[in-house]
Amino acid sequence: MTVTNAVSGTNVHEVADGMYRINTPVFFEGGPGGFSFNQYLIVDDAPLLFHTGPRRMFALVREAVASVLPPERLRHIAFSHVEADECGSLNEWLAAAPQALPLCSGVAKLVSIDDLADRPARGLEDGETVDLGRHRLRWLATPHLPHAWECGMLFDETTQTLLCGDLFTQGGAGLPALTENEVLGPSEAMRKMMGGVAIERDTRKLLEKLAATEPTTLACMHGSSYRGDGSKHLLALADALGV
Repeated sequence: MTVTNAVSGTNVHEVADGMYRINTPVFFEGGPGGFSFNQYLIVDDAPLLFHTGPRRMFALVREAVASVLPPERLRHIAFSHVEADECGSLNEWLAAAPQALPLCSGVAKLVSIDDLADRPARGLEDGETVDLGRHRLRWLATPHLPHAWECGMLFDETTQTLLCGDLFTQGGAGLPALTENEVLGPSEAMRKMMGGVAIERDTRKLLEKLAATEPTTLACMHGSSYRGDGSKHLLALADALGV
């Protein structure tokens, strides 16, 4: 692990081949204790950043990206859904990487991003793929899972990594970058305290679709990434939700 900012504690850790987790711990005054924000940088011919981080965290994330590759090399600024920690600094990234485009669901492009962003987005439909060079990513539409109509996730077919956004959110600010311990228990404790998952008719079908990819790494937006039987975790989440 490399600490890129000693004041904030922002750090970078390779969690899969060519995929780097950028992590910034935070503490909310009067809140539930420590928390963390993660972004994922995929280094390839056409590098991709998944999650931008909030706008006020842009300088920290940019510094971390620069420790791995020049930020202007980025070609894709991707995110799961429209929320400040997902795409709050999107326009700052588009300015820093002049050849990059927003990458999101077709719904997000239509209803939000082509208005909010300084450049038009590439909107992805369910099952559509993106080739970065060595890495091949597949968009998996997950409307309202865990929340937001436009929600979706990217699956890296090359490393069997599911960039799963807010699924399996864990509290705490000092967690390891990558763990082989189960993360469902901690994430369920967080969900029961804070909520955050929309339970709808197709929730189990969507989780089964994600499980069918057989991920060996779950790249979580908050907390540790998980290495192990990702399918088992996703199906166990469906059971925990009662769907």
